[in-house]
Amino acid sequence: MCRSIKTLRGAEPAADDDDARAAALQFVRKISGYRAPSRANQPAFDAAVQEVTAATTRLLQGLQNPA
Repeated sequence: MCRSIKTLRGAEPAADDDDARAAALQFVRKISGYRAPSRANQPAFDAAVQEVTAATTRLLQGLQNPA
């Protein structure tokens, strides 16, 4: 999909909020086709980045380490 999104699970050092937001931003850019959205689209773009960041953080916190 987007080659600039890196795997965050198992990252050393552990992925932080900035890493999750950077991945979310790349994802939303790819999906929307906007590198920088217009002023009219900025609120929807920013909301999507925020939601994807939150989902990413929940996912990483919820994953169990392999036994």
